[in-house]
Amino acid sequence: MTTRRPGEHARPLAVAVLAAGKGTRLALGDDAPPKVLLECLGVPLLEHVRRAVDHLRPDTVVVVTGHDAQRVESWLAASWPDALSVRQIPQEGTGQALRLALDAVPDFRGDVLVVYGDVPQVRGADLARLLETHRGAAAAATVLSGRAEDPGALGRVVRGAGGAFVEIVEARDAVSRPDVLALTEFNTGLYAFDADAVRPALKDLSRENAQGEEYATDAVNRIAASGRGVASVLAEDPGALLGVNSFDDLARAVAAVRRRIASEHMARGVHIVDPDTTVIEVDVEIAPGARILPFTHVGRGCRIGKGAAVGPFARLRGGAILEAGAEAGNFVEMKATVMGEGAKAKHLTYLGDATVGAQANIGCGTVTANYDGRRKHRTTIGARASIGSGTVLVAPVTVGEGARTGANAVVPSGRDVKPGETVVGVPARPLPNSEDGSRRRSKEREEKS
Repeated sequence: MTTRRPGEHARPLAVAVLAAGKGTRLALGDDAPPKVLLECLGVPLLEHVRRAVDHLRPDTVVVVTGHDAQRVESWLAASWPDALSVRQIPQEGTGQALRLALDAVPDFRGDVLVVYGDVPQVRGADLARLLETHRGAAAAATVLSGRAEDPGALGRVVRGAGGAFVEIVEARDAVSRPDVLALTEFNTGLYAFDADAVRPALKDLSRENAQGEEYATDAVNRIAASGRGVASVLAEDPGALLGVNSFDDLARAVAAVRRRIASEHMARGVHIVDPDTTVIEVDVEIAPGARILPFTHVGRGCRIGKGAAVGPFARLRGGAILEAGAEAGNFVEMKATVMGEGAKAKHLTYLGDATVGAQANIGCGTVTANYDGRRKHRTTIGARASIGSGTVLVAPVTVGEGARTGANAVVPSGRDVKPGETVVGVPARPLPNSEDGSRRRSKEREEKS
């Protein structure tokens, strides 16, 4: 149960998160995660919903699970431990799901917000606006609606004289009512209720409809028919509040969240050259003044410093850090790697599990061979080092400060390059005219003799 700040809102708030659906149209395999745990920019769909809900600091959160409930509940235990969970098996509609959620908190009195676990686009601001309208109108129920020229399969909001709310009619149940299907206002499925009003309205809901399910919309309609007030508020971007029921829906949801993340970074002074071809996942830190070029993917947990540049066609994976002024150019991939201030890797390079010192230069085609088939190992490249094109550094290995490797050199594991030394060849050896190289060859001859 989430702790509420004293005086933060006048009435207790419960949030019911409906997350039981299977997502039949997604045709997920047996080993695939349940729909609400599909990834959206580095985290599951349900994690985006959690962040939006936490924005409201509710008193109680109930998550209704169903399909693959055990996996969803395991995620809840690890990532949303304050939430209660209740199973909906079998899944027989949103009305049943909401009733189960309220049955899990029988003594709750206050406002109930209904959201869905497969709507990662929902923002805390959207939910706050719905709740504010609901409380301001002292309504028994409030509907978040939207408008579209053709709402398609979405339920329609029917209004009477003076615009008063009458009912919500699901599109599948309106096939013989062309006047209803012609309406442009649709139901997003997000609601706010007074708990005392919605509990009786959820009892004995009919399943005589096209889907053979209990509809939460019927509870709204019952409240309206009883003469209790039903308010509504138009969503600013209703298209961004649609659930994920197909991979096409998932792509639209990811696009909406991706563009929002990019806009937030740009508002803080990050230069994203083309947001439509750039993917920045959640929990990425980018300092003002950094520049992100097109077709770049920045994974969750990465950090990019002031004046750094990434891309085009670069990929930064978890744990990648570019300090101020560092550069990762076209077709560069980094994973668990730190590039020091002013360090550069401009072309066709893989840096995995590496530390690159300040002002070092990584030549085109460099590879840190970090995996030996069983374990990952680290590579350390010192400040001002110069790594020649096509170099392979077989970890664990260290290239000292100011050291150099020749083009196509292969530096074996454990054959560290000393500070200031230059190595060439396969396997890499110090240049013949190198003082350090002469000492090393003498030592090798002694060991052989």
